[in-house]
Amino acid sequence: MTATARRLIDIKEVSRMLAARIVTLAPELLPKGARAGHEWVLDEKGGDKISVHLSGGLAGVWKHWNGTGKGDALDLVAYVLFGEDKKKALEWSLRWLGLESGDPRALETVRRATPAPEAIDAEAAKAIETARNNARRIWLAAEPRVRGTPVDTYLTGRGIDLAELHRQPGAIRYHPSLWNKESERKWPAMVTAVTGPVPGGWMACHRTWLEIQRDGRVTKAPLKDAKMTLGSFKGGHISLWRGASDKPLRDAEAGETVDLTEGIENGLSVALCAPELRVLAAVTMGNLPHVVLPEAVTTIRVWKDNDVKPSAIAAFDRALRGLLTGGRTILIAQMPKGIKDVNDLLQANNE
Repeated sequence: MTATARRLIDIKEVSRMLAARIVTLAPELLPKGARAGHEWVLDEKGGDKISVHLSGGLAGVWKHWNGTGKGDALDLVAYVLFGEDKKKALEWSLRWLGLESGDPRALETVRRATPAPEAIDAEAAKAIETARNNARRIWLAAEPRVRGTPVDTYLTGRGIDLAELHRQPGAIRYHPSLWNKESERKWPAMVTAVTGPVPGGWMACHRTWLEIQRDGRVTKAPLKDAKMTLGSFKGGHISLWRGASDKPLRDAEAGETVDLTEGIENGLSVALCAPELRVLAAVTMGNLPHVVLPEAVTTIRVWKDNDVKPSAIAAFDRALRGLLTGGRTILIAQMPKGIKDVNDLLQANNE
């Protein structure tokens, strides 16, 4: 990359140019992937999955589903090719775009083919709002009471008896017939509200599709993605249990501790074992350091899974570093050896 190229173009513009060509770029970066609707998806055996938006205001936006990476098109280049080295990614991207020479005429040609930033931002905002509204419609269509429903049976099968809590968590509902795009059919589902720092508080809806077995048991549906979130939820959380104070999170008492898990079942397991604790689920590992909490909360206890995958370990370390920059006391609840997570611990204790 020449000095002229560095002077003529900035990082944000490079990312926009890559995003405008993501239909070509994504298959080049992830050749083992395949198109799935409006996304390019690499879904490898063993659980590694990367999805990249190919169109609309979110074109170029991507996510590694185990929580170790996400961002814009330039971040994707850095993540896939250069171990997250942004400088090397920028140099490669300028070569890929044909701009490494710094020729102003070449730059102008590429710029003309790239949508203006305000147009991209407006389209992205519209896409986020549409997803949020669709998520809210799903939530409102679901049944508030879950006792006696397949959701209740599913949770009981995971060792989580809501009757022992004496009160159903208000964030959880039951949808008797929720459409699933992967299988192109409807399934019963547990739907959960994700709330956070946006006007009105509503952010997204987490969905767990369920299958009712012939013997009456209820398990996760046999899908690659039996759990998915609809809507943008960065900074949000699932409020599972209010703890001893029984006050909403916004009214948390000074010096309060929040217990933070990644998933719903783990969070409910914590609440069941220690109902005096305030428990939130962050939805994903990547969102753990972004959950917005009131100033009254001075301590966060994170419930760590015993996941030995290098990618999962790296994801937790990244999340922990983010949490430590927030100025709060951070505690780690570590599972005993041989126990995967707190829900496994609960089930082992129930045997």
